[in-house]
Amino acid sequence: MSKVIVVTDSNSGITQSQSKELGVVVLPMPFYIDDKMYYEDIDLTQEQFYEKLTQGGEIKTSMPLVGDVTDKWDELLKEYDEIVYIPMSSGLSSSCETALMLAQNYEGRVEVVNNQRISVTQRQSVADAMKLAEEGKSAKEIKDILEADKLDSGIFIMVDTLKYLKKGGRVTSAGAAIGTVLGIKPVLQIHGEKLDAFAK
Repeated sequence: MSKVIVVTDSNSGITQSQSKELGVVVLPMPFYIDDKMYYEDIDLTQEQFYEKLTQGGEIKTSMPLVGDVTDKWDELLKEYDEIVYIPMSSGLSSSCETALMLAQNYEGRVEVVNNQRISVTQRQSVADAMKLAEEGKSAKEIKDILEADKLDSGIFIMVDTLKYLKKGGRVTSAGAAIGTVLGIKPVLQIHGEKLDAFAK
């Protein structure tokens, strides 16, 4: 039976301290605030992040750095036979495609799960993967099982302000202005690869 470790990123909502308790590895997502790079839950807390956000800081997200990913995989493969890597949805970031490409150099020892999850659904995938690993499933078997039901979950989000949707190009400037004046708060849905308006 292979010794399998489950790895995810901080978009799962799993903190570094929780990851130690759970026995998983969480790669922190990098982001930039006013052109300075931070790692989520490493050198900036969520509270500090939201404080900077409300103060009007210029925030840009980024996918994990390639070197950070491969260095972590290399480190883990000294102790484990296989890795199941569960990144955020390929529809929301290029980090999944990059990981799939990188995994090709690991001769089947790293399986990247592309099951369109983020936040609580990504966290659930981590829990499911851990359970399957405990049952003796291989990394490839875990990947196949998780991807088989990738469209079986979704997330609904309600936003208080259209400011960040406008900044990210999800809403036009005119749409944001009209929505703000009328007090419209859209409900967004993440299902599969897409982030779409569900209701207003």
